[in-house]
Amino acid sequence: MNMSRPSVHPVEAPPLTAHNAPRGRMKDIQGMPGTPGGLALRLCQFVFALVSLSVITTTSDFSSVTAFCYLVVAVSLQSLWSLSLAIVDIYAILVRRSLRNCRIVSCFTIGDGITSTLTFAAACASAGITVLIGNDLNKCSLNHCTRFETATAMAFISWFSVSPSFVLNFWSLASR
Repeated sequence: MNMSRPSVHPVEAPPLTAHNAPRGRMKDIQGMPGTPGGLALRLCQFVFALVSLSVITTTSDFSSVTAFCYLVVAVSLQSLWSLSLAIVDIYAILVRRSLRNCRIVSCFTIGDGITSTLTFAAACASAGITVLIGNDLNKCSLNHCTRFETATAMAFISWFSVSPSFVLNFWSLASR
């Protein structure tokens, strides 16, 4: 029996042009999910949100002002979100997993965008009420102005530490 046998002929690769050039993967930039920098940002977000929450809830009359109630809800959500993503970052670092999956990055980006917007809005509202109480009404002796200012400042610092996470996640998502 005469069977044909396949033969392998070497084929040259076509030259690389702008249309078929391989896309390089973006390196793990510190601050992105699954990196030590990202974990540090998440822990900063969590700590500052938790400090803001602790300071505002230790005052006896925070519940009488809607902006301070909103601050409690916003920083509570921020601290839970940041803690859960810090746990995910710790896991990714320990098992050396990359968190560059499009769905994961989309979830992180949307979550960071929502929580940062809520935290910023609550901090701005609380700052407005604090200025009203302290400067316009001159009732700091009757209220806990220092605690309100501290809680508001911690909420702003938490928002400042969420912003790089959001920008890097959004940039990672947009560069795909």
